[in-house]
Amino acid sequence: MDWTQIDKDHVWHPYNALPSKTKILPVAKTDKTTITLTDGQELTDAMSSWWSAIHGYNHPRLTKALSDQAAVMPHIMFGGLAHEKAALLSQKLVELTGLNSVFLCDSGSVSVEVALKTAIQYQEAKGKHRYKFIALEHSYHGDTLAAMSVCDPDNSMHSIYGTYLPRHIFTPAPRLGFDADVSEDIATLTQTVKAHHEEVAAIILEPVVQGAGGMRIYNPAYLKAARKLCDEYDLLLIADEIATGFGHTGKMFACEHAGIKPDIMTVGKGLTGGYMTMAAMITSKEVSDTISSSEPGVVMHGPTFMANPLSCAVALESITLLEENDWQDQVRQIEAIFSEGLEKLKDLEIVQSVRNIGAIGVAELKDPSYAQQIQDTCQDLGVWIRPFGALIYSIVAYTITPRELRKIVDAMHTAIKKADEDYRG
Repeated sequence: MDWTQIDKDHVWHPYNALPSKTKILPVAKTDKTTITLTDGQELTDAMSSWWSAIHGYNHPRLTKALSDQAAVMPHIMFGGLAHEKAALLSQKLVELTGLNSVFLCDSGSVSVEVALKTAIQYQEAKGKHRYKFIALEHSYHGDTLAAMSVCDPDNSMHSIYGTYLPRHIFTPAPRLGFDADVSEDIATLTQTVKAHHEEVAAIILEPVVQGAGGMRIYNPAYLKAARKLCDEYDLLLIADEIATGFGHTGKMFACEHAGIKPDIMTVGKGLTGGYMTMAAMITSKEVSDTISSSEPGVVMHGPTFMANPLSCAVALESITLLEENDWQDQVRQIEAIFSEGLEKLKDLEIVQSVRNIGAIGVAELKDPSYAQQIQDTCQDLGVWIRPFGALIYSIVAYTITPRELRKIVDAMHTAIKKADEDYRG
């Protein structure tokens, strides 16, 4: 049986049509930072499976953690029952974030759903009927309904649902640049909060790096200002660390760049090292105490696979690996190679800008129509990338070797340079 034909006929891939409007590559196996296709071609992975496989693929310790847990307890409902791995993972997340209360759920989008519901419930518990959120333009927080409602309403992939979703309050995203002057952006945010704080439950943002909304890197001073405004106007601050968490920006969590602590944090992606689907919403003790001491006295959410023991076991081992592997040094080396390699792209006419932080490297094009050509050229050169619109970017496993990373950067350079020649005619 040709499974690839079944895929073409029946499988709906993300952000795609059926049958697919783009090329779908059939994968036979993975190993470390290499993807092997069914035809035998080997590709160096520049995407770390949507930024989740932070230790690379098939790590023996993660595989063992999964196998050992499967032999003992693959799953158990979390309603009215508890298990060791969930408790130990929650303790570890509390230690890492400095927050107190952990809600373990299925995916990043779900953790954002729970965070938004929790913020509303918190305000209700305090006698305040606040149902709106302040979010940033160019934001991306997930694909489920509430998460979509706090994504950029005009420029995001979810703008098609604009008339159906709740209308929240959006403020301009801070200008690009880790060291950029964001005083005007902070002033605009301040005006937005002053005008709407009586109807707003929380500010939600992606700290330091806006992900799928444009891979926009901004000054942590903006985060500090958001924290101060939330304190002043009794709003909660929700930090969506799903993409940025577990080291991607050079800090364990991107909020650390600003030295601030949110009231609610969502984490996912790298949480299990790319092995299992899992995310978490983590709150301050004040948030959980306030909700728990008021009507109805419980957080109103409960996924069937919440705190799945397999996911918890792998997540616990993944965090242990991070701590043992000197991930900061690994990410510093990655950042240096990206910085050096992307610098060569600045003079190409097709390139709008380049930017990088931690394990993230981005080249933004002036014309997104060349993205597929660039992806195809990279594949010919033995590198897997998946552009998003005008963004040609890479977010790699921390275990990638310098040689492999330079191969990725060189392939991006060759592919974008070729596209630049066509762009200039």
